[in-house]
Amino acid sequence: MSLEFLKDAADAVRATTPLVHCITNYVTVNDCANALLAAGASPIMSDELEDVVDITSICGGLDLNIGTLNLSSIEGMRAAGHKAAELGHPIVLDPVGAGASKLRIEIACSLLDELPVRVVRGNMSEVKALAGASSRARGVDVNPADVVDDDNLAEAAAFARAFAAKTGAVAAITGPIDVVADARRAFAIRNGVALQGKITGAGCMLTALTVAYEVAHADALEAAVAAVASMGLAGQVAAARMGELDGNGSFRTYLLDALYNQTGDALLSGALVEEVR
Repeated sequence: MSLEFLKDAADAVRATTPLVHCITNYVTVNDCANALLAAGASPIMSDELEDVVDITSICGGLDLNIGTLNLSSIEGMRAAGHKAAELGHPIVLDPVGAGASKLRIEIACSLLDELPVRVVRGNMSEVKALAGASSRARGVDVNPADVVDDDNLAEAAAFARAFAAKTGAVAAITGPIDVVADARRAFAIRNGVALQGKITGAGCMLTALTVAYEVAHADALEAAVAAVASMGLAGQVAAARMGELDGNGSFRTYLLDALYNQTGDALLSGALVEEVR
C-alpha cells in the first residue's frame, strides 16, 4: 500500500496556505492558531453571529469545536456552517466532551445532522456518544473502557466504518492508536506519545490542522489520515527533545516547533500507518 499521499497532503498545505475559520475552544484558541501557522496554514478566529458568515466566505474550511459552548457561539456555528456548506467548504466537527452534558450532545448531533460535515475528529467516547452507543464520558477525556488497543483494533475500525457510513463523515478517532475511516476503508495510526494528553489543546490543534489538510488535499480520508499522522509524529519529535528539567510546558513549545519543521518527506518516512481490514 502506497502512503505517498501523506507527503502530497503535507506539501499541499504548505504550498497553498489554507485559510481556516476556527470557531473553537476558548481554552485552546491560541494553540490552534499557532498550530495552523506552524503547519503552513493560516488561522482566523470568529464566533460572533454578525461576523461569521463574512469570515467563512473568505476562508477555505471551517473548524467547529464545541469545547466551550455558549448560546452565542452555537448560533455562530450554525450560521458559519450553513455558509460553508453553501460554498462547498470542508467542515470538521470536534465534539469535545459529547456525552458529558445534555447540551453538548444535542448541539454536536444537530450540527452533524444539519451540515455536510466532512470529518468528525474526537476520542472514542465522544464519537460513541454521537453514534448513540453506550459510553460514559469523563469530562473531555476518553473513558478508559473506550481506549483503542491491539486487542480491540478490528472492532474499533468496524465501528468507525459504520459511523462513517451512517453519517457520511470520515471518522477520525484519536487515542493511543488512532483510527481513521470512511465507509469503505479504515487506517490505524500508531504515532503519538502519552505527553500529548498532558497539555490542553492537542486534540483541538489536530482538529484545526485537519481542516487545513482537508482544504489542501482532495481525498477526505487521505487528508484526515495525514493530519492525524502529522500531529502524532510531531508529538514523538517533541518528546525526543525533552530534557531532565523539561515538563509539559516545554513539550507544548517543542510540539509547535516539530510541526513547524515537519516536511512532507519527514511525514512519509516517520508515519506509522497501516490499513485495517
